[in-house]
Amino acid sequence: MHLTAPADTRPESRPRDADGMAVASFILGLLGLLVLNLFLGPIAIVLALVSLWRGTSRKGRAYLGLALGIADLAILGIAMDISNTVSWSL
Repeated sequence: MHLTAPADTRPESRPRDADGMAVASFILGLLGLLVLNLFLGPIAIVLALVSLWRGTSRKGRAYLGLALGIADLAILGIAMDISNTVSWSL
């Protein structure tokens, strides 16, 4: 009698999870260009790096999510520098 659940032996579960994270990174990076870039940028970066580490088959989306997450933070920094404030407000 086993008291614990057997390990997930489906080989497709990890790449599919990584593919979902790559797509989520891309979408959050795009949304971060418009709103909440302080929060969505780092989340997009982390999701992209984790999906690449797990071996996603959607490497292009993961790299785009990584680039967009970095762009989110760069835009925030530029906007803060131009307006001489601690937050981004137009």
